[in-house]
Amino acid sequence: MSLKPQSSDIEKLATSLISGDRVALSKAITSIESTRPSDVEFAKGLLRKCLPHAGGSWRIGITGVPGVGKSTFI
Repeated sequence: MSLKPQSSDIEKLATSLISGDRVALSKAITSIESTRPSDVEFAKGLLRKCLPHAGGSWRIGITGVPGVGKSTFI
């Protein structure tokens, strides 16, 4: 991925994600979890593209130190 997020890359991943592509989902999760500045901007653009297709869903974050039981809770 280039240093500056390209709108065509965001559009392509969003389209794949919305169509149910599981590989696209893994790429989206990786971008959203990344702290690299270029990935952060990419993830923001991706979320903006996907949000209109989310229906009435909510986005939440579960945080905590390793071993606290986040996965079990979810």
